[in-house]
Amino acid sequence: MICGIILAAGFSSRMGSQKLLLPFGKTTVISHITNQLINSKVTKTYVVVGHQAEQVTEELSDKPVIIINNPEYKTGMLSSVRAGIRDLPQDCKQILIALGDHPSITTSFINELIQIFSQTDKKIIVPKYGDKRGHPILFSSIFSDEILTNYDDIGLRGLLRTHDSDIYEMNVSDCSVVSDMDYPEDYQREINRFENNK
Repeated sequence: MICGIILAAGFSSRMGSQKLLLPFGKTTVISHITNQLINSKVTKTYVVVGHQAEQVTEELSDKPVIIINNPEYKTGMLSSVRAGIRDLPQDCKQILIALGDHPSITTSFINELIQIFSQTDKKIIVPKYGDKRGHPILFSSIFSDEILTNYDDIGLRGLLRTHDSDIYEMNVSDCSVVSDMDYPEDYQREINRFENNK
């Protein structure tokens, strides 16, 4: 079983409004990225909410996803990763961590990550654009306990540093894997990219 966790708990403070609920195509940012996971080879999709949890949950109410409320979301992204991992079933073998504000990630890209995982003996797949690593990342659930108990100060970067020899870097030509959507101009960039790729 492959479990996908979408991190959707952040403040959106630099955007000035809840960026996950901004229009995107015929839906919203969070609905769009959630649809990409639902339509992929991911078995179950989980969405971790925090800031404006009720609104985000309502937006996803018609989708086959499991909502996880992270009461500690103010402490940062790692708390949401941990909240998601704690709720995963025992038979979850691989975990995909996706960001709720990366709407340019596609179903086909997610499936490519999963395909690479099945073909390599590496336990962590990380997309890389130029010299920057990005998201989503896919890793074996054997690291779950380690993530739950370590890396308080540095988050998942700690996992990557500790297990460098277990990483397969998937080099990509699309900058969407490293394109955070924090400011209004970032949102406009993502809209333009989506429209151009139709």
